[in-house]
Amino acid sequence: MVAGELAAPLVNKNANAKQVQAAYEYEQSLIKAYAEVANQLSNIDKLDKNCQLKRQQVDSLVKSIEVANQLFISARADYLEVLLTQRDALEAKKELIETKQKQISAKVDLYKALGGGWL
Repeated sequence: MVAGELAAPLVNKNANAKQVQAAYEYEQSLIKAYAEVANQLSNIDKLDKNCQLKRQQVDSLVKSIEVANQLFISARADYLEVLLTQRDALEAKKELIETKQKQISAKVDLYKALGGGWL
């Protein structure tokens, strides 16, 4: 009986240390999850703004193609300028598509960070 009384405080200390460790690990996982979600939301916001800028760039370049065509028709520009303008517009459209792809990937990553998973 005396051995049991002496071992009880040791068992309680061990249990308390395990509880403190579990609470610490839980707190760390919450902090990590919050940081992941905050980072993904920030990334999505940045990509949204970037996408808007790319869309404006594409619109401007499409208009410049029309202007270059009109200049060519009126013999104020050679056809190379029209082709270069079309190339710039095509490149901007490609960048817009890539930005949209990154945006979708960021939303999937946010879903995962919020606890969504794959079956």
